[in-house]
Amino acid sequence: MKREITIFEFPLNLGLTKKDHETEPGVKKLPEWLRKFGFHEKINPKNIFRLEAPEYAMDFDTDTSVKNPNQIIEYAEKQSELILENFDKNIFNIMLGGDCSILIGNAIALKQLGNFGLFYLDGHTDYIPPQLSPSGGIAGMDLAIVTGMGHEKLTNIKNLKPYFSEENIFCVGNAETDDQEYVDQIIHSGIHYFDLYQLRKNGFKKTAEDFLKMVHEKKLDGFFIHFDVDVLKDEIMPAVDSRMEDGISYDDLKDILLPLFENEKCIGIEITILDPDYDKEGLYTKAFIENLTQLIKK
Repeated sequence: MKREITIFEFPLNLGLTKKDHETEPGVKKLPEWLRKFGFHEKINPKNIFRLEAPEYAMDFDTDTSVKNPNQIIEYAEKQSELILENFDKNIFNIMLGGDCSILIGNAIALKQLGNFGLFYLDGHTDYIPPQLSPSGGIAGMDLAIVTGMGHEKLTNIKNLKPYFSEENIFCVGNAETDDQEYVDQIIHSGIHYFDLYQLRKNGFKKTAEDFLKMVHEKKLDGFFIHFDVDVLKDEIMPAVDSRMEDGISYDDLKDILLPLFENEKCIGIEITILDPDYDKEGLYTKAFIENLTQLIKK
């Protein structure tokens, strides 16, 4: 990648429901954890910006039927302002989570910059209404929110609804395919959907190229990548909130991300859900950093 890089650190964990053994989800430690194992050094960014997150809570809101909406909305607004203040279309942006709810702030910023596509690479669809969520955690429904499904408080921040148009989104890699009601939500949407098995069938590189063709044909202003590390096989990335046995390999990741990174309309990527608490020695993190930085620096 020839472009300079900016890293944004968004250590938000309010989109997740803590497990019984946790004080709070450990994903908020991700930026420091990646730095510890050399990610920032390898990337050598031009700038690093950080937005501290509010204290962890599990406040269920009856109006929206989700947890922590007010704190997440406030954070998303500050997040979008930080991005807009420091945005340069010639710079590649890496947004480090945190959980998947950081997509909301990123999406609000992008909506104010133009008409963008979204390549959503995730082991889940995150496309459900609150009534289908057993936890009420926004990180499990962020794709729904950024396309306009859910309470207006979340879906219409700054009167920008929808932040992404469904027809401009590829959602790829979902391995949670045994719950038909869950899958039906996205099947009946306008989103281009490839579950893990359809993704393998279509081909990793070809799926990325199909997305790029759509971006070109629609003359979109650019596109953004969401990368939840739980899309990776459990054997190479078990340090996640919601583990799935099947997933993609690092070779698959290379095939799908390289064409996207090499395209001038790619304005950045967000990396979410890697939880340092589940990788105490950094074994999986080191391999992750090595593979991802090789792709980014190509």
